[in-house]
Amino acid sequence: MAPAELKELKEQLRDLLEKGFIRPSQSPWGAPVLFVKKKYGSLRMCIDYRQLNRVTVKNKYPLPRIDDLFDQLQWASHFSKIDLRSGYHQVKVRECDIPKTAFRTRYGHYEFVVMSFGLTNAPAIFMDLINRVIKPYLDSFVVVFSDDILIYSHSEEEHMGHLRVVLQRLREEKLYAKYEKCEFWLREVAFLGHVVSGDGIKVDPKKTYVIINWPRSLTPSDIRSFLGLAGYYRRFMNGFSSIASPMTKLTQKKAKFEWTDKCERSFQTLKDKLVSAPILSLPDGLEGFVVYCDASRVGLGCVLMQNGKVIAYASRQLKVHEKNYPTHDLELAAVVFALKIWRHYLYGVHVDVLTDHKSLQYVFTQKDLNLRQRRWLEFLKDYDMSVHYHPGKANVVADALSRVSMGSLAHVDIGDREMAWEVHRLARPFEFAYNNSYHSSIGMAPFEALYGRCCRSPIGWFEVGEVALLGPDLVMEALEKVRMIRERLKMAQSRQKSYVDVRRRMCNDTL
Repeated sequence: MAPAELKELKEQLRDLLEKGFIRPSQSPWGAPVLFVKKKYGSLRMCIDYRQLNRVTVKNKYPLPRIDDLFDQLQWASHFSKIDLRSGYHQVKVRECDIPKTAFRTRYGHYEFVVMSFGLTNAPAIFMDLINRVIKPYLDSFVVVFSDDILIYSHSEEEHMGHLRVVLQRLREEKLYAKYEKCEFWLREVAFLGHVVSGDGIKVDPKKTYVIINWPRSLTPSDIRSFLGLAGYYRRFMNGFSSIASPMTKLTQKKAKFEWTDKCERSFQTLKDKLVSAPILSLPDGLEGFVVYCDASRVGLGCVLMQNGKVIAYASRQLKVHEKNYPTHDLELAAVVFALKIWRHYLYGVHVDVLTDHKSLQYVFTQKDLNLRQRRWLEFLKDYDMSVHYHPGKANVVADALSRVSMGSLAHVDIGDREMAWEVHRLARPFEFAYNNSYHSSIGMAPFEALYGRCCRSPIGWFEVGEVALLGPDLVMEALEKVRMIRERLKMAQSRQKSYVDVRRRMCNDTL
């Protein structure tokens, strides 16, 4: 060890001895000690228990899914967060197991009397303890993950009562919190890398800063670290797996590591997506769930919505054998993928599944199915679901634009109500662009033909003045424009007629 590390080791050993966390040992066990740097440059003493963990019988106590924890916070608007002081050190080790925790240093052989960091079963044991202590309040107004306790309420009065109950319970069980890390009476709280508020859930800006400043990866392990951190927020990114595909290929075994332009675009796109990640809504009740599914030759993607608000995004890359699936099976695989990943939302409730593959509407009535389709169909029958066809966004907007030339954009019939708001939002700028673009048939833009002048922005009004735009000669100018348009339309009509006549004569000669 370096002199600075030896000095730090001596101080930390003295501190642990004074607190009664360790004692001198004569155990045949002995794990090595090492130091890692903390966020602000100080050193953390770590014990390498890998050899001990290999022969330890694993505790299978389930750790909660982070997504499930956030789902409980719907409608909450007041938060408090309690961080337990050195949580593991508040749990005693059984006397017969104490010698196994021994570690060796230059200044002697010691063993832990309390649970140490680095033991494979430590997270499960501590989670079990906290859940038993807070069990009466779980899923009501308390969320627990390891040593982080989050209290949530709908109102200030309610929050005061909840906070008092939890603190009293911790006092009874002699569990101590670190006041410097506790936060009370918040309207927006950072929890497990996310920021939760009454508006929904979003990415923690501190984590975003780390990803934005992530240097270009030069080794497969660096790429795995980056994709691991970015993948933690994949529910905020539509099409994450497809975007990350070029970088994922570099982490595969026997793959040649070559940082290409595609990898660079993937790297930068993931950063941009995280910076602009939307605020996702939390589920509100058990009704109104809609799943949009899509598939490509790269991966599967789906979006979970409720009452017109996005709850989560999900995606994955295709496996090797799936790349040989026909289009119908890929689209059906996307539906199965969505129902599996969001089972905790969709099982036992009605869900509308929207797909841009029309034949999936008849999946429950088709007779000629292969074995794979039959297996998936048995899975789908466990859900109360309805499959509806909806065209892709690009096709819907293109269809709306094709109707603009007929003057019927305002009357476009969109069968899918969930998509209506998206179509009208996207169609407005297209309509504006259409009305202000040059048309060869009339020799000007439709806006200029209708109003007798080119479209001006509000800045132009201040420059030319309102009188210049609405002068008394406007009517005469408009009539002149109408006459000009009629002449140009007649010329265009005559030109089109000549084209048709030429083709007609050619047909007659052939006959």
